[in-house]
Amino acid sequence: MNESVNESVNRSVEELQRRLVEFAAARRWQPYHTPKNLAAALSVEAGELLEIFQWLTPEQAARVMDDPEGAHRVRDEVADVLAYLLQFCAVLGVDPLEALAAKIDRNELRFPVPDGPVGPPARSR
Repeated sequence: MNESVNESVNRSVEELQRRLVEFAAARRWQPYHTPKNLAAALSVEAGELLEIFQWLTPEQAARVMDDPEGAHRVRDEVADVLAYLLQFCAVLGVDPLEALAAKIDRNELRFPVPDGPVGPPARSR
């Protein structure tokens, strides 16, 4: 990513985090926004995203965005997951984009491009 795009993305993430912090503060929710509670909420919302796909075949799952109601549900759950993740990062002072970039760097070293046939991805740690 070039530097100006990177700066724009960082500003966008920071702006979303600021809006989420202000939203919670206006409702006096900060005492409840502990790392444990936010991690639990993030897990619940990720579970709700998974629930959409729970009994779908791979073919049905690949077409879920073709249905307006299904697409709406997916977008809402993605938003909930991202919102809780950004709030979690704000509380702990984690830069999510920096953390992701560092993780990708480590994974590129851990999982070099194979020479032969490719299998399923290994579980990331």
